[in-house]
Amino acid sequence: MRDAYHEELDSIGDSLVDMARLVGSAIGRATTAILDGDLKLAESVIEADQKVDELHHDLEARAITLLARQQPVATDLRIVVTSLRMSADLERSGDLAQHVAKLARLRYPGNAIPHDLHATILEMGQLAQRLMAKAAEVIITKDVDLALQLEQDDDEMDQLHRTIFQHLLDDRWKHGIETAVDVTLLGRYYERYADHAVAVAKRVVFLVTGEHADELQPDIQPVTGVEGA
Repeated sequence: MRDAYHEELDSIGDSLVDMARLVGSAIGRATTAILDGDLKLAESVIEADQKVDELHHDLEARAITLLARQQPVATDLRIVVTSLRMSADLERSGDLAQHVAKLARLRYPGNAIPHDLHATILEMGQLAQRLMAKAAEVIITKDVDLALQLEQDDDEMDQLHRTIFQHLLDDRWKHGIETAVDVTLLGRYYERYADHAVAVAKRVVFLVTGEHADELQPDIQPVTGVEGA
């Protein structure tokens, strides 16, 4: 019985990794869809979010069953409760990727992104994907130092988000109100997506140490320029 119990705990961790990989792929494909005006790709991202939702609901049900039947304590209880919270963060990340794809679909056959912001949105999408890949690695390795680095890496996303607002507030903006709203929403989607990746990493820190990430100091090695980190 105890072996089956720990196998179930391990399987919950595996599901979290699966979710992280799915939402990482989703934000990458959604970014391509919004930049290229690719309706077929946007639709595939929207439809694929159902798989993320299914994993979330399944993990939630298994975790609640473990809590009810096994009444875990100490570290095991922390694993179950923290996993539930990480699953919610990952599910929300999937929703944000879907929002990007839905905006691509809404503006088809046009394009929501003016040409002078393509590079910024591309960079935000790539960074979001790298951050989530790093979060998945943290879930697998339980590497506290790596987990703590994500908050530092997220500073780059915040800077890109500010760049968008600089464009919007520039007197030379000539793309109209509708495009300004689209760009504002997109910036928010990517910024929030990155926040959820950071939150996942912070929860791993708590899972491993029993301490909140804000109380610890990372050995900082920024993600910038490290493809697939």
